[in-house]
Amino acid sequence: METAPFRFCDERFADIQMLRYRLDGFEHLSAKQKILVYYLSQAALYGRDITFDQFGSHNLLIRRVLEVVYTDYCISRDTLDYQAFVVYLKRIWFSSGIHHHYGCDKFEPGFSRDFLWEALHQVDPLRLPLAEGQTVDDLCNEIFPVIFDSKVQPKRVNKADGEDLLATSACNFYQCVSQEEAEQYYAQLKAAGSQEEPPSYGLNSTLVKDGEGRIYEETWTANGKYANAIRHIIYWLTKALDVAENESQQRAIRLLIDYYQTGDLHTFDEYSIEWLHDLDGKVDFINGFIEVYGDPLGLKGSWEGLVEYVDEEGTRRTRTISDHAQWFEDHSPVDPRFRKSQVKGVSARVICAAMLGGDEYPSTAIGINLPNADWIRARYGSKSITIANITDAYNKAAHGNGFKEEFVIDQETLSLIEKYGDVCDTLHTDLHECLGHGSGQLLPCVDPDALKAYGNTIEEARADLFALYYLADAKLVELGLLPNGEAYKSEYYTYMMNGLLTQLVRIEPGRQIEEAHMRNRALIARWCLEHSQHMQLIQRDGKTFLSIGSYEELRQLVARLLAEIQRIKSEGDYAAARELVETYAVTIDQQLHQEVLERYRRLDLAPYKGFINPWLLPVTDSEGSIVDIQVNYSESYDHQMLRYSSEYGTLI
Repeated sequence: METAPFRFCDERFADIQMLRYRLDGFEHLSAKQKILVYYLSQAALYGRDITFDQFGSHNLLIRRVLEVVYTDYCISRDTLDYQAFVVYLKRIWFSSGIHHHYGCDKFEPGFSRDFLWEALHQVDPLRLPLAEGQTVDDLCNEIFPVIFDSKVQPKRVNKADGEDLLATSACNFYQCVSQEEAEQYYAQLKAAGSQEEPPSYGLNSTLVKDGEGRIYEETWTANGKYANAIRHIIYWLTKALDVAENESQQRAIRLLIDYYQTGDLHTFDEYSIEWLHDLDGKVDFINGFIEVYGDPLGLKGSWEGLVEYVDEEGTRRTRTISDHAQWFEDHSPVDPRFRKSQVKGVSARVICAAMLGGDEYPSTAIGINLPNADWIRARYGSKSITIANITDAYNKAAHGNGFKEEFVIDQETLSLIEKYGDVCDTLHTDLHECLGHGSGQLLPCVDPDALKAYGNTIEEARADLFALYYLADAKLVELGLLPNGEAYKSEYYTYMMNGLLTQLVRIEPGRQIEEAHMRNRALIARWCLEHSQHMQLIQRDGKTFLSIGSYEELRQLVARLLAEIQRIKSEGDYAAARELVETYAVTIDQQLHQEVLERYRRLDLAPYKGFINPWLLPVTDSEGSIVDIQVNYSESYDHQMLRYSSEYGTLI
């Protein structure tokens, strides 16, 4: 019997297209490996509520309230208010809160206050998360300003220069603490702590100032804040110990459990080092407070989970890159003072994602390089992954949508992109993650957080520039990673086109660029445009196109900018970082923006993509023991979100 083809595209709402990813090769894992994936996936899903709370203090309450309305079938569903309400709830699910997952601006509800007021007075009050003594009216008065007042918590992460970033950001990492107080608090910790092996201060805590003016950290542990969620994560990590593939994997999991129990950041560093050493297992995972993009000060780690297994064929490609890491470092166009004399422990894999969680769900990265601590990278190396089945889903979903035809300047360039675009895009990600983030070094006594709010943008630009520079190097042809010396031009064109034009489709009219990765791409493309003698934006039939007159010149510009960005990073030059970002990476030409938005609107495409997870279902024997794991791709987006709230809701 012939099976139906896998559908990569699912439902669409607002500015979002939902996709599905396929677990290619999962059936070839052993039963024990599949069970390990299942246990780790459970641990990855139990952190969901943590991410919601980190992204805003009212997110969990609002989500719970709206889900009660959504699942009450006595409420009329054929009104425009209700339809707008559904879209609003789906956006909250997608972004883990009431702010856009990429732009960080608060959503504008398309439904009225009266609609929600009437709906909340219509549902059974016993289903609502009412505090003791609280009425439905009280609940409405608590959450309505957060939902409807544009002046209340307008932005999740504010990076506007010259403002108190904590007072103007809705993220829930600081309570009653000013930016100056927070920076002073952590500066004192760093001054008193180890200079050789500094922990990631503030990574796993809320910084609080109480009514008496005392400032302290509320640590996220099994006995502290987020305890109920963390205890469930520990439970499933403990189950995973019994089916771990090797002793190194077991030691890493034990250290992670210990870290969750104690909150000790030195233990987290021990875990990170042990995790780096596990290179033999086919199954791997990320679980914890990791990336700091959600904190305007770049200190607090948003919770994320990812479970993965190795793509052997793709890993052969990344192993070729990592095996030559020292060559790439030695030939980098940066000042030799900023290069590593000895590159250590660079490992790279191509993997298939099996489960996305927390800040990696539903929108996820396509490549990851960890750990983030500079001293661990310098001494022990890093582990990089490229997520093959996520990239494949993006490519399959985008096939034939007309986007490239609309924005690429001519057929010759389009043909080049069609021929080499996928392989170069994947290789750019490999180089970015495998080598870019792990390259270079800080000068002695430079604070890893010296660039403050600009650090994330500078770091992403550094990794992208490293990848762009080497994509055009003959070494990649020599290693068999590219077919010829012309292929790199496809990535140069699409990268610069994105930084100058097409990424603008993700920004609302009148806004500026806020997100670190978008700022990074704008910085690189605009700096190169300004300093080039051959690259320009040209007008044709009322439309703007990118023309790259000399790819050789563009590579030299990439080399110059990489050298400067590495200098800024290595020396901790905050003033230069600020100047670069504020000059090239923030403001938008509003006329150009309107043109790009209109051209994109005609294509009827969603600018953002996210994923519905597969449903992993255990198969048990007559004694109740798990003997296999089935993969089900049929779950709808709303069913998955409601199921996750029901099964993995631990904090409200």
